[in-house]
Formats: sequence, C-alpha cells, structure tokens
Amino acid sequence: MLVLGGDGTINEVVQGLIDSNVPLGVLPGGTANVLAMELGLGSRLEAAAKRLAAFEPRPVALGRITGSFGSRYFLLMAGAGLDANIVYEVSAGLKNAVGKLAYWVAGFAHFFKHVEQLDVRINGHIHQCGFALISRVRNYGGDLEIASGASLHDDHFEVVLFEGSNPLRYAWYMLNVAARRVQRIRGVHVLRTRQVDILTQAPVQIDGEYLGRQTVSIEIIPGALQLLLPPRLVSPKRG
Repeated sequence: MLVLGGDGTINEVVQGLIDSNVPLGVLPGGTANVLAMELGLGSRLEAAAKRLAAFEPRPVALGRITGSFGSRYFLLMAGAGLDANIVYEVSAGLKNAVGKLAYWVAGFAHFFKHVEQLDVRINGHIHQCGFALISRVRNYGGDLEIASGASLHDDHFEVVLFEGSNPLRYAWYMLNVAARRVQRIRGVHVLRTRQVDILTQAPVQIDGEYLGRQTVSIEIIPGALQLLLPPRLVSPKRG
C-alpha cells in the first residue's frame, strides 16, 4: 500500500495494517515528513517515487501507547510534556500557510512559560523531566536530529529526557539540537528500553498527533508492520 501524506496520515494508515502482510510504502506529503526524511526519500515527490521503486519490504517494530483512550500504534515517536503542548497549540491555519515554521511559532510562545514537570518510569527507575521523547527514528520535525541512536531496525526505543522547568533552558537545548550535540549536554539523559510509563497526567502526542493529557504506558511490539525500506537500511536487528 502506498500512502501520500504527512506523518499523521501515515499513522492513521498504520492502525489498519497491524500484523498484516501488506507492505507500507510512503511518499512525502504533509508538513514535516519525518518518515520520508528518515528513509532518505527527501521532500520532492517525483524523485521520491523513483527511489521507492528500489525499496524492499521488511518487518519493523511499532510502538503501542495505551491510556484512557484505549491503545494506538505509532511508527516514529511519542512525546510527552513540552513538545506535545506545542503540537496541541499549533494553529491549523498557520500550519497550512507556513508549514514547519508554525511549530517554531508555537514553541517560541513557551519560552516565557514555566515548563510543567512529569514523572517517567523507565527500566524500574523514575525520572522527572519537562519533555520526554520516546523515539524509533533519529529525525525530529523533518530536519532535526534528537534520538541519534534510534533505528527502525531496533526492537527498542531510544528515550531522550530533558530536565528542568526554566523555559530558557529549553531554548539552549534546541540550539544544541540544531548543532547535533544535544545528547552530550547537562540535563539531557538518553536511555534504551522496551517500555516507558508516563506516571503524570501530561500532554502526549504520537507521530505529531495530539492525544490529550494522559497517564500512559508505551511498549515495543516487534515485527508488527511490513515497511518498504531502502537497501541501505536492510540490516540485522540489534538485540
């Protein structure tokens, strides 16, 4: 099945392909195109279609998030805290007009607000942070990189936790994200796991789609989706 659209559209299609033998292929559309960028397809439709012809179907793990809404699957990432608040506050009209810039506009509005804290349980330990990224991919927002060790071939999440409640601290974090060195700075913690529990009623998003304020459990479901991947990404899984 081929899908032309953004990450939110792809997420909706994924819900219907769980545990099927139907391979999913994507063509870039929508706003951020995180998956298209992760797979090296780029943002130009004609060039992406030519590259896609050489892709091969392979099983990949999905994330499954469970809360009061039931359960949903995600291919790319879940976010809790600050980034989910930003997703919620993005104006649909501005997003249609200026694309990814709308997220930066919404983000700048938070640089003068206290960042609420949430408790996250990972591998039996509880961590406090203002933003938790639970990722299957390196790419974030289409042209940034946060979870640099994440892989669609890996049956684990890479979790990146950002500490602190001072909004200016998050401006510093984002500068380091742009410089691709955020994982090396104080206040940022990187963990590898198969399950994450958000213990605080916090805003949550998956693949750029807002789910509301929830306490949720997030787990890896190995081999849940057949995805068309480029040959360079066809590699053995890490344990």
